[in-house]
Amino acid sequence: MSSPPFEVLVVVAYDSGSRGNPELRGRTAALATAILHGAGAVERTHVLNMRLGEQQPDWEALDTSDAIIFGCPTYMGSGSARMKAFMEESLHPQFLERRWQDKLAAGFTNSAGMSGDKLCTLQQLAGFAAQHGMIWIPLGQLPGWESSNGSPADLNRLASFLGLMAQSNSDQGPDRAPPESDRRTGELFGRRVALIAHRWAATLGAHDACQAQADTRCQLIADRAWQPARPGRRRTIPKSLSTDDLPC
Repeated sequence: MSSPPFEVLVVVAYDSGSRGNPELRGRTAALATAILHGAGAVERTHVLNMRLGEQQPDWEALDTSDAIIFGCPTYMGSGSARMKAFMEESLHPQFLERRWQDKLAAGFTNSAGMSGDKLCTLQQLAGFAAQHGMIWIPLGQLPGWESSNGSPADLNRLASFLGLMAQSNSDQGPDRAPPESDRRTGELFGRRVALIAHRWAATLGAHDACQAQADTRCQLIADRAWQPARPGRRRTIPKSLSTDDLPC
C-alpha cells in the first residue's frame, strides 16, 4: 500500500513598496500574489502570504515551512532595506540554531528598469539562503523575448535564471504593473517551487521511515549479537540477522 501524499507549506516572505511613490506601491506584492496563486494551485499545498512591514514575521511558520520564497523590490542595485532588516533579524535563533537548514528557498525581485541590476538582488537573496544552509531553487524557465519573433508577452521575458525578475513601469500602479507576462511567469515559478517541495517532503519522509526501520533492525541485531556467550562458545551474529545490507 502506497503512503498518502504529504502536505507542504510554502511561505512567500517579501517587501513591497517600502520606498518610491506611495500612490504606486504594491507592484511587487502583485507579483507575490501570482506566485502564491501558482503554488496554491498544487494539490495539498498550503501557502502563506507574509508581507513584511504590514505584519511582523511569523517566525514559527517560517521555521515549520517546507519552502520559503523571498522577494523584494530592487532599490539602488540591491534588495530593499526592509528585506535586509528581515535578514538580520533571522540571525537569532534561526541562523544560530540552523532552523532553516536543508529547507527549500527561492527568490524574486521587481524594478522599473529592464535591468536595474536586479541580478544583484537575486544574488543577495541566494547568498542569504546559503548562509542558512537552505537549498536554492532557480526559476527553471527558458528565456523569452530574445529573437525577432519574441515579444514582451513572452514568459520569462527578462531572461532570468537564478530567480524571478519582473519589470514595472514607473508611472503605472499594481493594477497594470508588472505586466501579465511577468505575473504568469510568477505563477509558473510558484507552481515549480510547490512541486519540488512535495518531492522533497516525500523523499525526506521515505528516508525517515527507512531509517526508523533500519534503526529497529540494527538494535535487534545488537541485542542478539551481544548477549553473554556460554562458556566455550563464541558470540556470533545469526545469519538471518546479517548486517551486510543494513544502512547502520
